[in-house]
Amino acid sequence: MQSHILSIILFTPLVGAFVLLFVPKENKDAIRWIANLFALGGFLISIPLVPMFWAQRFEVTPSHFKFLEGTLNNWIPSIGAGYNLGIDGISFLLIMLTTLLGWISILSSWTAIEIRVKEYYVWFLVLQTGMLGVFMALDFFLFFVFWEAMLVPMYLLIGIWGGPRKLYAAIKFFLYTLLGSVLMLLGILFLYFHHHTLTNVFTFSIPELYKTAPLIPFHTAIWLFVAFFIGFAIKVPMFPFHTWLPDAHVEAPTAGSVILAGVLLKMGTYGFVRFSLPFFPAVVSQPKVQGWVIGLSLVGIIYGALVSLMQKDMKKLVAYSSVSHLGFCTLGIFALNSAGLTGSVLQQINHGISTGALFLIVGILYERRHTREIAEYGGISNVMPVYATITMIMFLSSMGLPLLNGFVGEFTILQGAFTANWRWAAWAAPGVVLAAAYLLWLYQRVFFGTVTNPKNEKLHDLTPREILTFAPLIIMALWIGVYPKPFFQILEQPVNQIVQTIHDANANAPVNAQVAPVPAAQAPVVVGANAVRMNVAVPKASN
Repeated sequence: MQSHILSIILFTPLVGAFVLLFVPKENKDAIRWIANLFALGGFLISIPLVPMFWAQRFEVTPSHFKFLEGTLNNWIPSIGAGYNLGIDGISFLLIMLTTLLGWISILSSWTAIEIRVKEYYVWFLVLQTGMLGVFMALDFFLFFVFWEAMLVPMYLLIGIWGGPRKLYAAIKFFLYTLLGSVLMLLGILFLYFHHHTLTNVFTFSIPELYKTAPLIPFHTAIWLFVAFFIGFAIKVPMFPFHTWLPDAHVEAPTAGSVILAGVLLKMGTYGFVRFSLPFFPAVVSQPKVQGWVIGLSLVGIIYGALVSLMQKDMKKLVAYSSVSHLGFCTLGIFALNSAGLTGSVLQQINHGISTGALFLIVGILYERRHTREIAEYGGISNVMPVYATITMIMFLSSMGLPLLNGFVGEFTILQGAFTANWRWAAWAAPGVVLAAAYLLWLYQRVFFGTVTNPKNEKLHDLTPREILTFAPLIIMALWIGVYPKPFFQILEQPVNQIVQTIHDANANAPVNAQVAPVPAAQAPVVVGANAVRMNVAVPKASN
């Protein structure tokens, strides 16, 4: 099982979608049970990966990836494409997040979807396979197939089962993402032909392309970085590429919003970590490039939080909060040190847990009242006490309260940003305060006081199925907040490898590239098992 564990995890949801094709569409209960069983099965099958990976977490392999499957160019030899899978600590955590949220999303859809039930679950399971494939692929051709395979199911989930403006939101989402994909494809093809020019070998293998990427001329690497950057920035989405996100979130069904916020947005940040930094280290460490990306991240943090404060629709408020929270993630990535990068990946997991829960929270009220207007509610804690308690826990998680998951990620990101440039941390810190402001204000208006709207007087509290959807998220929020050490250990090796690649590129950069050396304050921060240790260069004493 260990030699093919990734393929088993990858194709379990797709097998479920195939089985559903043979179930009569009139038999809705059977369709729901089968879809939920395969979604739960996909999560349970991924659990053995945890002890397997933990046993190998410090093992060093030539390609720095583990659980490798496939051989070079074994899929379409004529073009050099291969079915090559492999993971490191970064992709391992994102795979576990995907299998967990995929199951929770499908479970939350039980009563929410009543029309075209068969098609809904089929497309959701296909989407699950596409997302897992992106995190596992070690071949650029395979990666791009999975990247595009996600686009159609998500487009259909929004366009068929969405809200009143679903077609507008779905088309906007599709066009934005497709634009980024085209630019990324051009960058992939350049890397592919550049590698052939140097080695006389056609291959899309990502580890092989890593070897020849440093030999790309600096002025060309800048344009390649821009092509990949736009593709990933749209997916994150970074300011100002974010305008598709609020429409997509508001119009998507609840489960679609959960998986969109929890996993799909991480495709962009994963792309930055997996491709932008290792392929173009000399470009990302350029002060102007780094300054521009950090500037956009800081604008996103403050802008997203301020716009959230002004929302009247609960779902739109949570959508704009994602712009702010993911601004922290990109800030940590482009701080270019181990603390920032580790905090960023951990915060991506935290965002999936917390914001996924927030969309479930909004969806539960919407199912009961069919409105998301904040003004329609008040005093909900009087009639739904269990719901109010869970909501408070996840709000505190999202705003970064100590002993909950959000605090660990944000603190580590701010530490990395401060190490690189204290001004970046100073500009980002107000985002934490604003997050507390818009979340507590939302809680006060919806849950506190007396029930003023007669329509809210007979709302029933959470069902056992709804409690089950929140239970794993609460457990993970508490675990990461109280004992994050295992997550730091998992991320230590891949993060330090990426940071080392960036510093090696600076050390070996030609003079005409004008790459500024990384100052002592930006020296790599080595993430250890027990704490984050900063290695600051100390000048030698003169004789």
